[in-house]
Amino acid sequence: MKHPRTTRAAARGMTLIEILVVITILGLIAAAVAVNVVGQLGEAKVKQAKTDLHTIENCLDLYKMKVGHYPSTEDGLKALFQKDAKGGDALCKQSKLLNGLPLDPWDHPYVYIFPGTVHPDSFDLKSYGADGQPGGEGENADVVNQ
Repeated sequence: MKHPRTTRAAARGMTLIEILVVITILGLIAAAVAVNVVGQLGEAKVKQAKTDLHTIENCLDLYKMKVGHYPSTEDGLKALFQKDAKGGDALCKQSKLLNGLPLDPWDHPYVYIFPGTVHPDSFDLKSYGADGQPGGEGENADVVNQ
């Protein structure tokens, strides 16, 4: 036969110290996960910007093949979405490469310069990173076409 005192202690549940230990452990696990996820988010945005730049480059190359030259800096990337001289749909709309003028993963417009300073024989296409300003390090660093 069980002792009545032991049965009552078991029925009371967990003590305050046990609950605090469990909460502390859960907090440590959550902190470790949060640190890893935040770091990966920044890297994912840089990778997305590089992928976008490559897609826009392909569209610019198609534009050059059709028109004979890249758009001017003044015309910018919006030239990729204007109707051609014959009234046909814009080249990038036809190719389904882009649905519209994209923003970088930090919601800033991509920068297009022709002729380029990094690529004087063609164009420069870049994102200024998270801060939206030229230069920077880490997530604020510029992402430039290759």
